[in-house]
Amino acid sequence: MSDLFAPNAPAAPLAERLRPKHIEEVIGQSHLLGEGKPLRLAFQSGKLHSMILWGPPGVGKTTLARLMASAFDAEFLPLSAVLSGVKDIRDAIAQAEQTLQRNGRHTILFVDEVHRFNKSQQDAFLPFVEQGLVTFIGATTENPSFELNNALLSRAQVYVLQSLSEDEMGQLFARAQQEALQGLSFDAAAKERVICYADGDARRLLNVLEQLQTAAQAAGRNNIDVAFLDATLAQKMRRFDKGGEAFYDQISALHKSVRGSSPDAALYWLVRMLDGGADPRYLARRIVRMAWEDIGLADPRAMQICNDAATTYERLGSPEGELALAQAVLYLAVAAKSNAGYVAYNAARAFVKQDGSREVPLHLRNAPTKLMKQLDYGKDYRYAHDEAGGYAAGEDYFPDGMPKVSFYEPVDRGLEAKISEKLAHLRALDEAAKNRKG
Repeated sequence: MSDLFAPNAPAAPLAERLRPKHIEEVIGQSHLLGEGKPLRLAFQSGKLHSMILWGPPGVGKTTLARLMASAFDAEFLPLSAVLSGVKDIRDAIAQAEQTLQRNGRHTILFVDEVHRFNKSQQDAFLPFVEQGLVTFIGATTENPSFELNNALLSRAQVYVLQSLSEDEMGQLFARAQQEALQGLSFDAAAKERVICYADGDARRLLNVLEQLQTAAQAAGRNNIDVAFLDATLAQKMRRFDKGGEAFYDQISALHKSVRGSSPDAALYWLVRMLDGGADPRYLARRIVRMAWEDIGLADPRAMQICNDAATTYERLGSPEGELALAQAVLYLAVAAKSNAGYVAYNAARAFVKQDGSREVPLHLRNAPTKLMKQLDYGKDYRYAHDEAGGYAAGEDYFPDGMPKVSFYEPVDRGLEAKISEKLAHLRALDEAAKNRKG
């Protein structure tokens, strides 16, 4: 007799109910699962191997690990690196040993968010991977090169998973409608908005559809339009990890678009990051850095405009202050470009780092006391303002015996073209003065 007081078992989430049961049902990752592709061959090989599944959320990392266990009739043992420690790893290994002894089944140890494990935790299961007791499958949203130790990486094949395309999200949308959302229709605009909202994340798409189904049932309606969608969903936010690799990839894209003089692309990446929740103050700091690194003295106004934009944002905040950042980015993109100052600074740093501590020449030293004057501090120094044209032609300002160096080489763009002309003129004066002495 059933227990009348036992609570009803909660229905599994839509994302779990629609989880593929076979590799052929997986949507997306055709670069890995298509005929002749690496993961397809791994399934067909009949031989398990350890692997790292690297990709953004909701692209099928856990699903692929589960399908691997099913295909090879292996025990699937999941761990979350967020919640687990070394003790949990040891317990999992003990369970894998029992499973092997009891029924001869191999175990796949699946570690979700494996990048959260520190080095000692990663090292804890490494010997058992080497012994073949478990096959390790790690899932991560972060670059394994930075987050996983070399010993683990050397024993696991890395597979890079990609966000689902709009077409693939459309396929998943259709499958959900057919298998779980019967009787619920979507206007074309509402469907497009939901797919855009999910931003390539399959799990997010299915969670949103389930939320809309519940809301529609409560409202007694069977059609979803844009108005109902906007009233039901919270404010749209793109999938965006403020500290993860996607964040730095987008910063890189913004910087490279500025450097490449593409104002539209630069504006796109700036707005993408703002839309995703990036801190405008952080972006302001990066924009100022771009002005110094990639525009430099070719257009000194760029630094001032970027500083003014950062100050404007501090005064106005969002969203008004973001307009100033946008216009600063546009100015940087169309400005004349030069990294001559950046290159010169790095070259000077590298030289000084490997060079010895050379003495300041006597003629360049200050002589505020009588003793210093007696020691010839400042002797024979030529005051440039007293020289013809305000330039002491032939004077040397480097330490004695230092090899000739040329750190700064201005480009032929913007103001630096004029600077280049002036330096060429001054060098000619130096050469003439040298010839006179000779």
